[in-house]
Order: sequence, then C-alpha cells, then structure tokens
Amino acid sequence: MSALLSVTDALAQILTDVTRLDRETVPLGNAAGRVLAEDIKATRTQPPFPASAMDGYAARTEDLKDLPGTLTRIGESAAGHRFNGTIVPGQCVRIFTGAPVPPGADTIVIQENVTVEGDQITVLKGEAKGRYIRPAGLDFGEGDTLLQAGHVLNASTLSLAAAMNYPQLPVQRRPVVAIIATGDELVLPGETPNEDQIIASNGFGVAEIVRSAGGEVLDLGIAVDTLQSLRDKFKAAESADIVVTLGGASVGDHDLVVEALGENAVALNFWKLAMRPGKPVMFGKRQRADHVQRFIGLPGNPVSSLVCAQIFIAPLIHKLLGYTPPSDRRPAQLAVELDANDQREEYMRATHVERDGVLYVTPFSTQDSSILSLMAKATCLMVRPAHAEASPAGSACEIILL
Repeated sequence: MSALLSVTDALAQILTDVTRLDRETVPLGNAAGRVLAEDIKATRTQPPFPASAMDGYAARTEDLKDLPGTLTRIGESAAGHRFNGTIVPGQCVRIFTGAPVPPGADTIVIQENVTVEGDQITVLKGEAKGRYIRPAGLDFGEGDTLLQAGHVLNASTLSLAAAMNYPQLPVQRRPVVAIIATGDELVLPGETPNEDQIIASNGFGVAEIVRSAGGEVLDLGIAVDTLQSLRDKFKAAESADIVVTLGGASVGDHDLVVEALGENAVALNFWKLAMRPGKPVMFGKRQRADHVQRFIGLPGNPVSSLVCAQIFIAPLIHKLLGYTPPSDRRPAQLAVELDANDQREEYMRATHVERDGVLYVTPFSTQDSSILSLMAKATCLMVRPAHAEASPAGSACEIILL
C-alpha cells in the first residue's frame, strides 16, 4: 500500500461496501433526528372535509348579491361538532375556524361584516364563492407519498407524520460507535493528573460529532498502555458497528493499537495519510457473526482527532444510515496570502465572513494540532490541496463549515 494515502482515496476505502443498517420502529415521540427507513404515504385526507378558515357564517353566495341582506341562522358548526343539515336559500350557519362547512354553503362571511339580532343576520359585506373555505384534501390526500426514505425527521415532518395518522415510524438503526481513548498519560475531566499526565478531551468532541451525524455513542473510557487493557476494551466493543480509538495510531514503542487489532483479526487497509492534521489515521475491518465491524484509529492530538472525525467518521455514519446530508463545503476567497503547501492536504482552522455574497476566509497563523482553543474559535476549515502553490489574497479556495 502507498506510504501516504490521499484523503480522497482513504475516504473511498472507508466507504467501500458500506450498506444501510437494518431498520427498527420507534414511537413518533422518539423519532426526532432519526433517518426514515421507507417512504411514508398518507393514511387519510387532510382536511377530511371542507373546513372554515375563519370565524363567521357559512352562507350561499347567491344570497349575497344584494347587500345589505338578511339571512336566518339555523344552527352552529364548531370544530369537532358539525352542523347536521343543509343550508337552503335565505339561511346561514354560525361557523368557527376548523369546523366542517355545511352542505349548501359555498362561502364564509366573516363575523366582522355582519350585525346580529337574535337569529337574524344582516350581511353588510359578502365574499366571493369559496372564500375562507379550505377544500377537502387541501393539505394532502390519502395515498399521497409525503415523506421519503433517507429523510432526517424534524419538527415539521414529525407533525406531518402525526397528521398522516402514524403513531410510530420505521427508521434506520443508529450505528453504534465505540470510542476508546488510549494512553497512560490521560485522566478524565475532574480527576487530578500527576505531573506527567493531561486531561482526556478528544473523546467528548468526537462523541458529539458521532451524535450529530446520527450515531449512538458507546463510551469505553481510557485504555492504558498495555495489550491486556486494549484487549478488554475491544472485547467490550464487540457489538459496535464502528470502533474508534483515540491515540496510539503511530508506529512507536508505546503504540500498541496495531498489535491489538492484529490479535482481533482486523485487516488494516491503511495507517498513514497525506493529511494535516491527521497523518496517523488507521482504518481496518473484520467480519463478525452478523455484521462487518469497522475500526478507525484517530491521532491523539485533539485537533487532529476532531478534524478526522468530521472528514471520515461522519460520512461513514451517514452511509450506514442511508442518508445523504447537504454539503457543508462552500467556495470562498482567501482574505490573506498563504505560502506554498507541501505533499499533505491541509485542513486549516479559520474564520470566515460574508460580504456581498462572497465568503472571505482567514486561516489562523498558528495551526499546531494540539491547540484546541483555536479549534473552538474556528468557524470553518479551509481545505488546502497538496502541493498548492503560494496563494495571494483573493485566491479561490474551499471551506468546510463548522
């Protein structure tokens, strides 16, 4: 295999032979953010009857030609309580918003345009035929396909599914992503590190990227630098669809992840990329009894792990869900000049502003992959191709919105 694989080729290998996971049925109230597994057709017509759009009086336009005119009120139609009768010449029915329009009526006279004395209604201003009447099926008809497989359910589409009379929905199972931080140097937030240790931060950001992409996080904590500790973590991750390790992706005396993966019959596709940050990224997979388990080893540097999770893990989750998100990449222009780039594609933390429809991007002058504070300030990643020539301000570039 190539010593330094391109980002494009690496992602292609990660996504090769990836198919949608199985589906499950969840209650409508628990379906927000889930990916719909099949097309959904309306089980009813909405509205199921002609309905009033205003409070007023259901009447016949034929009776409103000479105004002011007087009509006799013969009843009332309210939402959930229709008037059981037919309007004939000279009659009207008091009606409220959402109520069924009685047969015979073809317009709604709003209440502001009448005077009332007992059952006698004097119409001061009439309305055109069909005015303020919502016809049956105005929203949708029974059998209409209104939601498509692959859609991420949100507030609007959950309300639509409810109106279509679905108490539950078929959705894709969320990929389970096991996250394992590695290294004797790590302690969890809130613990007291010794003078040789640091706080483990990567896992929390990577977990949020997993959740935002639609995955389910299995947090397996920290594996210390022993093979047995890694064996125990990998055993705990056996049911996961994706196993992500943080750190230990290099080939050094204390990097035991590759050895542990070999013990677990994981065939590695690659472990070096022409990418900055993120050169030491590993990918492999193994066949389990009922599914293919994929392993992604991310670098230990916090920024590297966050960038690589965005570039590699999120697309893998999307494909397992059968979901194609809108592109987060945008054309932009450099607001500053940049020196030539080397052989690695670079993902530079940057900020951007929009002026007259053009995005202007300013990479931070420092791009060290350990500096999380700049990642928190960044609004985008500027993608710098490998071997890019020196670029003056105003040059075209591409950014990934964060």
